[in-house]
Amino acid sequence: MELQDVDHVLPDGRVLLSEVSFRAGEGTKTALIGANGTGKSTLLDLVAGGTEPWSGTVRRSGGLGVMPQFLGGRTVRELVLELSPERLRAAGRRLDAAEDALIESDGVAEQLRYAEALTEYGDAGGYEAEASWDRCCRAVVAVPYEQVRFRDTDRLSGGQQKRLALELLFGGPDEVLLLDEPDNFLDVPGKEWLEQRIRDSDKTVLFVSHDRELLHRSANRVVTIELHPAGNTVWTHGGGFATYDDARADRLERLEERRRRWDESRVRLVRLVHELKQKASYNDGMAGRYQAARTRLARFDAAGPPEEVPRRPRLQMRLGGGRTGRRVLTCTQLALDGLTEPFDTEVFYGERVAVLGANGTGKSHFLRLLATLDPDGADGVEPVAHHGTARLGARVVPGWFVQTHRHPELTGRGLAELLVAGGPRRRGIGPEQAMRALARYDLAGAAHRGFETLSGGQQARLQVLLLELRGATLLLLDEPTDNLDPYSADVLQEAVEAFDGTILTVTHDRWLARSFDRFLVFHGDGRVSESDRPVWSER
Repeated sequence: MELQDVDHVLPDGRVLLSEVSFRAGEGTKTALIGANGTGKSTLLDLVAGGTEPWSGTVRRSGGLGVMPQFLGGRTVRELVLELSPERLRAAGRRLDAAEDALIESDGVAEQLRYAEALTEYGDAGGYEAEASWDRCCRAVVAVPYEQVRFRDTDRLSGGQQKRLALELLFGGPDEVLLLDEPDNFLDVPGKEWLEQRIRDSDKTVLFVSHDRELLHRSANRVVTIELHPAGNTVWTHGGGFATYDDARADRLERLEERRRRWDESRVRLVRLVHELKQKASYNDGMAGRYQAARTRLARFDAAGPPEEVPRRPRLQMRLGGGRTGRRVLTCTQLALDGLTEPFDTEVFYGERVAVLGANGTGKSHFLRLLATLDPDGADGVEPVAHHGTARLGARVVPGWFVQTHRHPELTGRGLAELLVAGGPRRRGIGPEQAMRALARYDLAGAAHRGFETLSGGQQARLQVLLLELRGATLLLLDEPTDNLDPYSADVLQEAVEAFDGTILTVTHDRWLARSFDRFLVFHGDGRVSESDRPVWSER
């Protein structure tokens, strides 16, 4: 696939992408990265043909398999057809329509259409494909395709939806795959499986991901969408993530040096033209040199400046924290009803505790329970049924980052208004101070938008800002990096490491987990245990 000088303009007239050019050669594994909202999903849609570029060309070769970011709202049958080659997709939909018509009426015309649809479905490879779909369904949901074909995908877990789609695409005939955040909702064993499939596949894969570990283990090329006021552009790094950071730093340094030299050269030319103009005003012999200098400056300006230095996201997260008593949390024979067996644990000031385990083992419930222990900050928090006790220590102020980003108390109000008004354990701040705080989190442009209108990454950054303003001394972070681009995740990790307090984090982010020093593992059989290293699967 290849894009050449592609522009994309949003309905409101803003240029989102400008002169985008890159190529993904046969068999390459290309990661598409960039800050939240820079146009990664739009760029995938341009490659897929779902959106026509404003200008420029998009060339594709071979069959194209596309995995959208969201897979709910359809049946399993509709999903497998959507991920099939074009001819089979059309034949399958025609057959389904003919079957529905035959149920309504079994007249000669309906029977004839059904027979024709069956023939076309067979010629398109439908029956061979059903054997493949059956293998995928058995592998993911342990049910034959015929039993699950009419089930709504919303009845599958997010991880099952992703895994089924990936099994279909990697096992299918398409030579080129476009994957939009394929690792979302996958647990760590699922991510490790995905990494292996990407590396071992002969297919050309272009994928968007925020998981830093997956990016490092899977990509052999990186396309970065860079921020520019006149429309975002791309830069391609021909190696993997092992060399990406150094290569990008060198590139930005070269661009800044070239721009600095260009600016200095123009200042010298403008000064020369000004000096010669003054001399020519009283010395006719200088007129020729003055005109030559003007022509030189005009040609210099016509050639234009070198490539503009891309704008770097400006994020400054200041999670201050504060000193508490030595014992921050004490759990005695604590059992989350229906989820865990009784367990004891103590957490002390300054510790970084990663809470690990498979989905559904009670990790998020555990953090929510701890959030409810603060009587001044637990309004609206759903209680957690439990037995045993959990107690906070002296001067402990918990701050809770919610994985689902469901905050009804923030809905319908502008961000600046929320900061000025304040909230539980969070005093209001002045309008100017609010705008400066939003700017530090790269949210100034959304100051008057409601929380519900923000992207997942913007919502995550706002939640961290609210934790900062709350003055929390115990951070309860539930999958804090899930919706953050790699740069934002790095900034958050630096803020967490500098935090003067105690942290409990539920995470499937292997990159983040390596920076923690204690690991509390929730097992599928209800046990809760300690480990001296991250435990991602029970083998």
